[in-house]
Amino acid sequence: MPNGKLAVVTGASTGIGLELAKCCAADGYDLIIAANEEMAAAAAELTRLGAGGVVPVVTDLTTAEGNDALFNAVADRPVDILIANAGRGLGNNFLDEDLDKALDVVDLNINATLCQVHAIGRRMREADAGRIMITGSIAGFMPGSFQAVYNGTKAFLDSFSYAIRNELKDTGVTVTCLMPGPTDTEFFNRAGMTDTPVGEDDSKADPAKVARDGYDAMMRGEPGVVSGFMNKLEALFAGIIPDTVLAQMHRRMAEPQSAR
Repeated sequence: MPNGKLAVVTGASTGIGLELAKCCAADGYDLIIAANEEMAAAAAELTRLGAGGVVPVVTDLTTAEGNDALFNAVADRPVDILIANAGRGLGNNFLDEDLDKALDVVDLNINATLCQVHAIGRRMREADAGRIMITGSIAGFMPGSFQAVYNGTKAFLDSFSYAIRNELKDTGVTVTCLMPGPTDTEFFNRAGMTDTPVGEDDSKADPAKVARDGYDAMMRGEPGVVSGFMNKLEALFAGIIPDTVLAQMHRRMAEPQSAR
């Protein structure tokens, strides 16, 4: 890999993660991309877009060994950008979900993010330079009926991002939280949520637009960005409306049609 500026992007095989990696490629960054599926096509596309060099790491980030594989690929190279984007959802009534799958959501969304930010963030702090982006969600602003574990993990990430940003405020390291709403990706299919009002909604956001909003905010050193006007309104009212009402509102979006 060429010895230029380096960006590490997780969850970069498709969707928002791939689009974020494209933003880095267009700015000439070397890339280490990680996901739990084949990324040859994504790597080739990123190279065509201008990435200095692309190393795909096919690994399961829900495990310690999977995160170690990512860190081994980084080795001792300075990291200019860390985009901790990998995540997954899980729909349905919590008590009817497979517990192992629910724990996988926690392991990927929270534990893997903590491992990556802790390891690479320490190196950035030592160098007094670096940009970290964490993909949270507006889902973190409301109790997620029929998506309870996912929303809980995103509430953690939204809070965590702002907390560590404050801890790093006297350094050259910035932390930005990207908080998208429903986006046109494989998320709903993988989460088993195609049979829901939000899954069937054809007005989901364009992942390229969401990624660009997040990338530009990160490069400006902003603390966070909610992508999309309607999502901004939803985030605003989430701080006003009682949680019991928010939970019922979320139920109307996420409850499987077959359960109604």
